[in-house]
Amino acid sequence: MTTGWIIGFSVGGAIVVVVVLLVLPILVLARSIGRAAPLINGELVAAERHTAALSELRTTIDHAEVITAGLRRGRARLGG
Repeated sequence: MTTGWIIGFSVGGAIVVVVVLLVLPILVLARSIGRAAPLINGELVAAERHTAALSELRTTIDHAEVITAGLRRGRARLGG
């Protein structure tokens, strides 16, 4: 084997080591996110369940506006 081959294999091996060292933290982070994903999803489902009643908020506001308008009319008729 010539010196050129030895240098080529050394450079190639170094590149492989560098790539592995760069990819390894990404894989560790991805694994951590994958483990946390079910917990995060569960919390999002719970948040959706706890805030579902807010979809009826417009109806509540509309009824409150009708009631307060009636109270204003009643107060105006009574001279208040």
